[in-house]
Amino acid sequence: MNQIKNCPICNSETFSKFLSAIDYTVSNASFNIVSCDSCGFHFTNPIPLESEIGEYYKSESYISHSSSNKGLINKLYQLVRTITLKQKVKLVQQESKGKDLLDIGAGTGHFMNACKLAGINALGLEPDADARGFSEKNFGLDMKSTDELHTLPENSRDVITMWHVLEHVYNLNTDFEKIRNILKPDGKLIIAVPNMSSYDAKHYKEFWAAYDLPIHLYHFQPKDINALADKFNMKVEKVFPMKFDSFYVSMLSEKYKGGNILKAFWIGLKSNLKARGNKYSSQIYILSKS
Repeated sequence: MNQIKNCPICNSETFSKFLSAIDYTVSNASFNIVSCDSCGFHFTNPIPLESEIGEYYKSESYISHSSSNKGLINKLYQLVRTITLKQKVKLVQQESKGKDLLDIGAGTGHFMNACKLAGINALGLEPDADARGFSEKNFGLDMKSTDELHTLPENSRDVITMWHVLEHVYNLNTDFEKIRNILKPDGKLIIAVPNMSSYDAKHYKEFWAAYDLPIHLYHFQPKDINALADKFNMKVEKVFPMKFDSFYVSMLSEKYKGGNILKAFWIGLKSNLKARGNKYSSQIYILSKS
Protein backbone atom coordinates (compact mmCIF):
# COMPACT_ATOMS: atom_id res chain seq x y z
CA MET A 1 0.00 0.00 0.00
CA ASN A 2 1.07 3.57 -0.69
CA GLN A 3 0.79 5.87 2.33
CA ILE A 4 0.06 9.42 1.16
CA LYS A 5 2.19 11.84 3.18
CA ASN A 6 1.05 15.16 1.70
CA CYS A 7 -2.39 16.52 0.86
CA PRO A 8 -2.79 16.48 -2.94
CA ILE A 9 -4.30 19.98 -2.86
CA CYS A 10 -2.38 22.01 -0.27
CA ASN A 11 0.60 19.74 0.52
CA SER A 12 -0.17 19.68 4.26
CA GLU A 13 1.15 16.71 6.23
CA THR A 14 -1.59 16.47 8.88
CA PHE A 15 -4.84 14.57 8.30
CA SER A 16 -7.73 13.24 10.35
CA LYS A 17 -9.67 10.04 9.69
CA PHE A 18 -13.03 10.78 8.09
CA LEU A 19 -14.52 7.30 7.67
CA SER A 20 -13.83 3.71 6.67
CA ALA A 21 -15.75 1.99 3.90
CA ILE A 22 -15.71 -1.39 2.21
CA ASP A 23 -14.82 -2.24 -1.37
CA TYR A 24 -18.10 -3.98 -2.25
CA THR A 25 -17.20 -4.83 -5.85
CA VAL A 26 -13.91 -6.75 -5.75
CA SER A 27 -12.02 -7.32 -2.52
CA ASN A 28 -14.49 -6.71 0.35
CA ALA A 29 -11.55 -5.05 2.11
CA SER A 30 -11.91 -1.89 4.18
CA PHE A 31 -10.21 1.38 3.22
CA ASN A 32 -9.89 4.74 4.95
CA ILE A 33 -10.76 8.24 3.81
CA VAL A 34 -8.93 11.07 5.55
CA SER A 35 -9.59 14.80 5.70
CA CYS A 36 -6.78 17.33 5.41
CA ASP A 37 -6.56 19.35 8.62
CA SER A 38 -5.48 22.40 6.63
CA CYS A 39 -7.76 22.66 3.57
CA GLY A 40 -10.41 20.03 4.31
CA PHE A 41 -9.79 17.97 1.16
CA HIS A 42 -10.81 14.29 1.48
CA PHE A 43 -8.79 11.50 -0.07
CA THR A 44 -8.27 7.75 0.28
CA ASN A 45 -5.23 6.91 2.39
CA PRO A 46 -3.40 4.60 2.09
CA ILE A 47 -4.06 3.52 -1.50
CA PRO A 48 -2.95 0.44 -3.47
CA LEU A 49 0.32 0.75 -5.32
CA GLU A 50 -0.04 2.10 -8.84
CA SER A 51 1.15 -1.25 -10.21
CA GLU A 52 -1.61 -3.07 -8.25
CA ILE A 53 -4.63 -0.78 -8.38
CA GLY A 54 -5.78 -2.23 -11.70
CA GLU A 55 -6.83 -5.38 -9.86
CA TYR A 56 -9.55 -3.41 -8.06
CA TYR A 57 -11.24 -2.53 -11.38
CA LYS A 58 -11.83 -6.16 -12.34
CA SER A 59 -15.49 -6.44 -11.58
CA GLU A 60 -18.52 -6.99 -13.82
CA SER A 61 -20.38 -4.44 -11.72
CA TYR A 62 -17.95 -1.72 -12.78
CA ILE A 63 -20.28 -0.96 -15.64
CA SER A 64 -18.79 2.31 -16.83
CA HIS A 65 -16.34 -0.01 -18.68
CA SER A 66 -18.95 -2.44 -19.94
CA SER A 67 -22.20 -2.67 -21.83
CA SER A 68 -23.92 -5.23 -19.66
CA ASN A 69 -27.72 -5.35 -19.63
CA LYS A 70 -27.89 -7.88 -16.81
CA GLY A 71 -30.06 -6.77 -13.92
CA LEU A 72 -32.22 -3.69 -13.33
CA ILE A 73 -29.39 -1.33 -12.37
CA ASN A 74 -27.39 -2.12 -15.52
CA LYS A 75 -30.44 -1.76 -17.76
CA LEU A 76 -31.26 1.61 -16.25
CA TYR A 77 -27.63 2.66 -16.61
CA GLN A 78 -27.66 1.88 -20.33
CA LEU A 79 -30.95 3.77 -20.83
CA VAL A 80 -29.68 6.84 -19.00
CA ARG A 81 -26.37 6.72 -20.88
CA THR A 82 -28.21 7.10 -24.19
CA ILE A 83 -29.77 10.32 -22.90
CA THR A 84 -26.67 11.72 -21.25
CA LEU A 85 -24.45 11.08 -24.28
CA LYS A 86 -26.56 13.51 -26.28
CA GLN A 87 -26.38 16.04 -23.46
CA LYS A 88 -22.59 15.73 -23.21
CA VAL A 89 -22.06 16.22 -26.95
CA LYS A 90 -24.35 19.25 -26.89
CA LEU A 91 -22.40 20.70 -23.95
CA VAL A 92 -19.11 20.25 -25.80
CA GLN A 93 -20.53 21.97 -28.87
CA GLN A 94 -21.78 24.87 -26.77
CA GLU A 95 -18.61 25.39 -24.75
CA SER A 96 -15.88 24.73 -27.33
CA LYS A 97 -14.76 27.12 -30.05
CA GLY A 98 -13.11 24.30 -32.00
CA LYS A 99 -13.56 20.62 -32.79
CA ASP A 100 -10.35 19.04 -31.48
CA LEU A 101 -11.33 17.08 -28.37
CA LEU A 102 -9.36 14.88 -25.98
CA ASP A 103 -11.37 12.46 -23.85
CA ILE A 104 -9.34 11.11 -20.92
CA GLY A 105 -10.60 7.83 -19.46
CA ALA A 106 -12.62 7.13 -22.58
CA GLY A 107 -13.84 3.72 -21.38
CA THR A 108 -15.61 1.68 -24.03
CA GLY A 109 -15.77 4.64 -26.42
CA HIS A 110 -19.48 5.44 -26.34
CA PHE A 111 -18.88 9.17 -25.83
CA MET A 112 -16.08 9.27 -28.41
CA ASN A 113 -18.35 7.58 -30.94
CA ALA A 114 -21.12 10.09 -30.25
CA CYS A 115 -18.59 12.89 -30.80
CA LYS A 116 -17.41 11.35 -34.06
CA LEU A 117 -20.98 11.14 -35.34
CA ALA A 118 -21.41 14.83 -34.46
CA GLY A 119 -18.35 15.83 -36.49
CA ILE A 120 -16.02 16.36 -33.55
CA ASN A 121 -12.39 15.28 -33.95
CA ALA A 122 -12.02 13.19 -30.80
CA LEU A 123 -8.93 11.45 -29.45
CA GLY A 124 -9.53 9.03 -26.58
CA LEU A 125 -7.12 7.86 -23.90
CA GLU A 126 -8.00 4.78 -21.85
CA PRO A 127 -5.81 2.66 -19.53
CA ASP A 128 -7.80 -0.57 -19.89
CA ALA A 129 -6.83 -2.67 -22.91
CA ASP A 130 -10.16 -4.55 -22.92
CA ALA A 131 -12.10 -1.29 -23.08
CA ARG A 132 -9.92 -0.06 -25.93
CA GLY A 133 -10.52 -3.35 -27.73
CA PHE A 134 -14.29 -2.98 -27.27
CA SER A 135 -14.20 0.53 -28.76
CA GLU A 136 -12.26 -0.67 -31.79
CA LYS A 137 -14.46 -3.70 -32.39
CA ASN A 138 -17.81 -1.93 -31.91
CA PHE A 139 -17.12 1.62 -33.09
CA GLY A 140 -13.95 1.40 -35.16
CA LEU A 141 -12.14 3.77 -32.81
CA ASP A 142 -8.38 3.91 -32.40
CA MET A 143 -8.03 4.87 -28.74
CA LYS A 144 -4.63 5.19 -27.10
CA SER A 145 -3.33 4.22 -23.69
CA THR A 146 -3.31 6.96 -21.05
CA ASP A 147 0.47 6.55 -21.09
CA GLU A 148 0.30 8.73 -24.21
CA LEU A 149 -0.94 11.75 -22.23
CA HIS A 150 2.51 13.18 -21.62
CA THR A 151 3.47 12.86 -25.30
CA LEU A 152 0.71 15.16 -26.54
CA PRO A 153 1.79 18.65 -27.68
CA GLU A 154 0.94 21.75 -25.68
CA ASN A 155 -1.87 24.08 -26.82
CA SER A 156 -3.25 21.37 -29.12
CA ARG A 157 -6.81 20.71 -27.94
CA ASP A 158 -9.90 22.91 -27.93
CA VAL A 159 -11.63 20.88 -25.25
CA ILE A 160 -10.62 18.13 -22.84
CA THR A 161 -13.25 15.97 -21.14
CA MET A 162 -12.95 13.82 -18.03
CA TRP A 163 -16.27 12.10 -17.29
CA HIS A 164 -15.94 10.66 -13.78
CA VAL A 165 -12.20 10.24 -14.26
CA LEU A 166 -10.45 12.89 -12.15
CA GLU A 167 -11.20 10.95 -8.95
CA HIS A 168 -9.21 8.02 -10.40
CA VAL A 169 -6.07 9.87 -11.54
CA TYR A 170 -3.16 8.38 -9.64
CA ASN A 171 -0.67 11.24 -10.16
CA LEU A 172 -3.12 14.10 -9.72
CA ASN A 173 -0.82 17.12 -9.76
CA THR A 174 1.54 15.93 -12.50
CA ASP A 175 -1.30 14.93 -14.80
CA PHE A 176 -3.47 17.97 -14.09
CA GLU A 177 -0.60 20.30 -15.00
CA LYS A 178 -0.07 18.40 -18.26
CA ILE A 179 -3.79 18.52 -19.04
CA ARG A 180 -3.81 22.28 -18.55
CA ASN A 181 -0.84 22.66 -20.88
CA ILE A 182 -2.47 20.58 -23.62
CA LEU A 183 -5.42 23.00 -23.71
CA LYS A 184 -5.35 25.83 -26.19
CA PRO A 185 -5.34 29.32 -24.59
CA ASP A 186 -9.11 29.62 -25.12
CA GLY A 187 -9.77 25.90 -24.51
CA LYS A 188 -12.15 24.38 -21.99
CA LEU A 189 -11.63 21.54 -19.53
CA ILE A 190 -14.86 19.71 -18.71
CA ILE A 191 -14.74 17.65 -15.51
CA ALA A 192 -17.52 15.52 -14.01
CA VAL A 193 -17.03 14.17 -10.48
CA PRO A 194 -19.15 12.90 -7.58
CA ASN A 195 -19.95 15.46 -4.88
CA MET A 196 -19.47 14.26 -1.31
CA SER A 197 -21.35 17.30 0.03
CA SER A 198 -24.59 16.08 -1.62
CA TYR A 199 -27.59 14.91 0.37
CA ASP A 200 -27.27 11.29 -0.78
CA ALA A 201 -23.61 11.20 0.33
CA LYS A 202 -24.54 12.47 3.78
CA HIS A 203 -27.49 10.08 3.99
CA TYR A 204 -25.63 6.91 3.05
CA LYS A 205 -22.33 7.77 4.79
CA GLU A 206 -19.93 4.79 4.53
CA PHE A 207 -22.40 3.00 2.22
CA TRP A 208 -22.37 5.82 -0.35
CA ALA A 209 -21.49 4.05 -3.58
CA ALA A 210 -19.68 7.03 -5.07
CA TYR A 211 -16.89 6.70 -2.50
CA ASP A 212 -16.07 3.56 -4.53
CA LEU A 213 -12.97 2.62 -2.56
CA PRO A 214 -10.17 2.15 -3.33
CA ILE A 215 -10.39 3.14 -7.01
CA HIS A 216 -11.74 6.59 -6.15
CA LEU A 217 -8.63 8.21 -4.77
CA TYR A 218 -10.16 11.65 -4.16
CA HIS A 219 -13.56 12.74 -2.86
CA PHE A 220 -14.40 16.19 -4.17
CA GLN A 221 -16.61 19.01 -3.03
CA PRO A 222 -17.12 22.15 -5.16
CA LYS A 223 -14.57 24.07 -3.08
CA ASP A 224 -11.94 21.43 -3.89
CA ILE A 225 -12.41 21.83 -7.64
CA ASN A 226 -12.02 25.58 -7.20
CA ALA A 227 -8.87 25.06 -5.11
CA LEU A 228 -7.37 22.69 -7.68
CA ALA A 229 -8.16 25.14 -10.47
CA ASP A 230 -6.54 28.01 -8.56
CA LYS A 231 -3.45 25.90 -7.93
CA PHE A 232 -2.86 25.54 -11.67
CA ASN A 233 -3.90 29.04 -12.71
CA MET A 234 -7.33 28.03 -13.97
CA LYS A 235 -10.83 29.10 -13.05
CA VAL A 236 -14.22 27.42 -12.79
CA GLU A 237 -16.57 29.21 -15.17
CA LYS A 238 -19.75 27.16 -14.84
CA VAL A 239 -21.20 24.26 -12.86
CA PHE A 240 -23.95 21.94 -14.10
CA PRO A 241 -25.84 19.18 -12.26
CA MET A 242 -25.93 15.51 -13.25
CA LYS A 243 -29.40 14.77 -11.92
CA PHE A 244 -29.56 11.12 -12.97
CA ASP A 245 -26.53 10.26 -10.84
CA SER A 246 -28.31 10.61 -7.51
CA PHE A 247 -30.71 7.80 -8.50
CA TYR A 248 -27.99 5.48 -9.81
CA VAL A 249 -25.72 6.05 -6.82
CA SER A 250 -28.63 5.62 -4.40
CA MET A 251 -29.59 2.31 -6.00
CA LEU A 252 -26.06 0.98 -5.56
CA SER A 253 -25.90 2.36 -2.02
CA GLU A 254 -29.15 0.62 -1.09
CA LYS A 255 -27.77 -2.59 -2.58
CA TYR A 256 -24.70 -2.30 -0.33
CA LYS A 257 -26.92 -1.64 2.69
CA GLY A 258 -29.28 -4.47 1.89
CA GLY A 259 -32.09 -1.97 1.32
CA ASN A 260 -34.62 -1.65 -1.49
CA ILE A 261 -34.87 0.05 -4.87
CA LEU A 262 -37.99 2.07 -4.03
CA LYS A 263 -36.20 3.79 -1.18
CA ALA A 264 -33.29 4.52 -3.51
CA PHE A 265 -35.57 6.41 -5.89
CA TRP A 266 -36.91 8.49 -3.01
CA ILE A 267 -33.42 9.34 -1.71
CA GLY A 268 -32.26 10.19 -5.24
CA LEU A 269 -35.23 12.50 -5.75
CA LYS A 270 -34.79 14.06 -2.31
CA SER A 271 -31.11 14.67 -3.04
CA ASN A 272 -31.95 16.58 -6.22
CA LEU A 273 -34.66 18.60 -4.48
CA LYS A 274 -32.24 19.59 -1.71
CA ALA A 275 -29.33 20.33 -4.05
CA ARG A 276 -29.24 24.10 -3.79
CA GLY A 277 -25.90 25.82 -4.11
CA ASN A 278 -24.06 23.22 -6.20
CA LYS A 279 -24.81 20.21 -4.02
CA TYR A 280 -25.98 17.67 -6.57
CA SER A 281 -24.77 14.06 -6.29
CA SER A 282 -22.48 14.59 -9.30
CA GLN A 283 -21.62 17.81 -11.06
CA ILE A 284 -19.96 19.03 -14.25
CA TYR A 285 -17.39 21.81 -13.98
CA ILE A 286 -16.28 23.94 -16.93
CA LEU A 287 -12.74 25.22 -16.42
CA SER A 288 -10.62 27.61 -18.47
CA LYS A 289 -7.12 29.04 -18.21
CA SER A 290 -6.90 32.22 -16.12
